[in-house]
Amino acid sequence: MESSARPSSAVGQILLLTGEPAQTARVSQVLQAQKLPVICCTSPAHAIESLAADPATNPRINLVLMDTGPNAKHLFPWLRQVTENLLAPLVLLWNSDRVQIPIVLLVDPHSVPQAMQALQMGVYDYVLKPFSPEQLLATVRRTLQYRRLQTQNDLFRHHLEQLITARTEMLQQSMRQLENSYDVTLEALGNALDLKDAETEGHSKRVTAYTLALGRAVGLPEPQLRIVGRGAFLHDIGKMAIPDAILRKPAKLTPEERAVMRSHAELGYQMIRKIPYLQEPAEIVYAHQEHFDGSGYPRGLRGEEIHVGARIFAIADTFDAITSNRPYRKANTMEAARKEILRCAGTQFDPSIVDVFVATPDSIWQDLREGIMRDGVAFSPFGYTFGNIP
Repeated sequence: MESSARPSSAVGQILLLTGEPAQTARVSQVLQAQKLPVICCTSPAHAIESLAADPATNPRINLVLMDTGPNAKHLFPWLRQVTENLLAPLVLLWNSDRVQIPIVLLVDPHSVPQAMQALQMGVYDYVLKPFSPEQLLATVRRTLQYRRLQTQNDLFRHHLEQLITARTEMLQQSMRQLENSYDVTLEALGNALDLKDAETEGHSKRVTAYTLALGRAVGLPEPQLRIVGRGAFLHDIGKMAIPDAILRKPAKLTPEERAVMRSHAELGYQMIRKIPYLQEPAEIVYAHQEHFDGSGYPRGLRGEEIHVGARIFAIADTFDAITSNRPYRKANTMEAARKEILRCAGTQFDPSIVDVFVATPDSIWQDLREGIMRDGVAFSPFGYTFGNIP
């Protein structure tokens, strides 16, 4: 393989493929006179062999001049070899250069039909033989300029993609930080509700932890778990609007008072539904007292009409209620809670979720309860601490 000195990065090498020594000499002389570096090979196989000898130090090929010969019989086999076995591997070798390397044909007049067909296959241009030096140089320069513009466009696109990726990561990080700030605020609000309703102190955190663990066991994806966790933690937020005389009444509620108490699900929904990042959690708040068979309130939803987060929460809520101390009774065992939840499968609870619940070891629930009691205020029920949820 004959080669000139290493070219400038702005031009790169021109690869000349021709089996005619006279053509090699003529074209090389014209190009080198204009300081356009050229590599001369007698065939694609020769070029592949030569360039593969030391691929790490090969200069970039920015243009291929291919002589079709006197009858163009090797035109299409050569095109296939050049594009598939020579240029494609070189582009992969250079990695960042994803722009197609243009091919210009040197064509006898009677081979123009084949040249036109080659253009449809991706060849950039052709030059009719015999050609003057000026004709050849004009085509070569136009093609190299096209190549430079394509490369610049590709670099611009690549830099733009990197910029978009970086800005997207920054935006996602900002959104995560904003969500975390919202969650801290919501956690404070939930803690305030626990103080207002002393009977259920710590209930919101426990039931959220149980809901998250059960949701993960059911197979909810992490983004959905974040939504379900918020809905579970805020399920009783509507009780903030219930008068203390009813909320903290030690005696049995009257039918009228019970109706007011039942309104907390809809009140909680109305309180948070207009906050964009709480729109779906609001649906869980609205439906957390619905029953699988349609006997719940406030809308009498049935089956899959009930948000999956509310169906999961219902089991977690009942489990926590049975296994927690209340002023009017002592906590019952986890086994008793399991039996009660099994008994209500298909009526109060989604039976498919009950199956997952009963298959979960008691140690999971015990570890969560003990962790919350031990850590107290340090425990956060929201998505950025999901790593602590089994």
